[in-house]
Amino acid sequence: MRLIKKSIERDMSGLVTLYPEEPEDMWHAFNLIRPNDIVRAPAVRRVTTESRTGSTNSQRVHTTLTVSVRKIDFDAQAGQLHINGQVTEENKIVSVGAFHTLDLELHRNFTLIKSEWDSVTLGVVKEACDAGERAEIGAVVLQEGFANVCFITEYMTVLRQRIEVPVPRKRVGSTTSYEKVIFTLPIMCLLAKRDQGLQKFYDIVYQSITRHFDFSALKVILLASPGFVADGLKDYIFLTALQTDYKPILHSKKKFVTVHCSTGHIHSLNEVLKSPEVAATLADTKFAKETKAMENFFEMMEKDEFRAWYGPKEVERAVDKGAVGTLLVSNSLFRSNNVAERRKYVRMVEEVRKGGGTSLVLSSIHESGVRLDGLGGIAAILTFPLHDLDESDTEEEETGGGDEKGKWEEKVAA
Repeated sequence: MRLIKKSIERDMSGLVTLYPEEPEDMWHAFNLIRPNDIVRAPAVRRVTTESRTGSTNSQRVHTTLTVSVRKIDFDAQAGQLHINGQVTEENKIVSVGAFHTLDLELHRNFTLIKSEWDSVTLGVVKEACDAGERAEIGAVVLQEGFANVCFITEYMTVLRQRIEVPVPRKRVGSTTSYEKVIFTLPIMCLLAKRDQGLQKFYDIVYQSITRHFDFSALKVILLASPGFVADGLKDYIFLTALQTDYKPILHSKKKFVTVHCSTGHIHSLNEVLKSPEVAATLADTKFAKETKAMENFFEMMEKDEFRAWYGPKEVERAVDKGAVGTLLVSNSLFRSNNVAERRKYVRMVEEVRKGGGTSLVLSSIHESGVRLDGLGGIAAILTFPLHDLDESDTEEEETGGGDEKGKWEEKVAA
């Protein structure tokens, strides 16, 4: 994302003009734009004109529209952002009050006008426009006949392709010497079919990564699976690249890392990113820090539950007592339509930072952010234990509210 213009007044109202350059920038825009904000961007509007003879002519006209945002829709897979709202500035084509859906596009400026820019939204702008090199990972999480080809950036985990190929299973059970003689040919045929199935599976995965991955831009390429499936895929990739003289892979051999995981499903990225060999490679990246912070929270929950709290009320009380050392907040909370609720979370982030603590805003479409959303979107590691944060008001007790802490075992089991 490129910052074209920034004009913020003393009352924190103002505007920024941004130039999105890659699909991930649409995710940043999604986290910046709120209902009732004003967005000005290029648009295409179908205009129908009528001639004197009564015939009509319809054509698509390019114009610039300014709308007051009502609804925001983000398609993570396609990297597209759609903004629905009412036109606030009239032009020759559209009158004030008309509804229109703006489709923000790459390589086209858009201007965002807010009545109040808080520290969190300004931080999003700063991160989005950071010219530093971004850490990007290509990942293939697989098991026999099933693979997820993923792309991981600082802020997003995007599934590029899911692959399913039938692979004959191994013959299970022991056999006697007589059975070995009788079934030698069928077993050999079965093994041959199995090898063919694996070869076909590996080839489809190979074609997928060559189509989706830019090997020169990736810092690491993870191949994760139970057993030795990932090792087999790695051998197949290098052998095929050598036979076809595919230089992008041959020049990126050192980037390939095989990791063990429990299943080939995408949620296994949690354990993949925690593995020592991956953590060492990505120690300084944003998502590695977020993953480590979530692990620290769960470890603290096991060691000293009164120093690890989650839930809006409990964490807010801990912040007010100045006890929070690390605050974890999902950015989904800052997309709330309730202005007062957004301000509450902004205040908590600022209070922890003022007190010398660490505030991390986790991406809700990263694996660590998904885990945090399961805990209410906010959690904290305290510098000293507090025992009474889950004490609810009398009215809440009478209506069955409160005591989120007692539900911890149920969440872990789920």
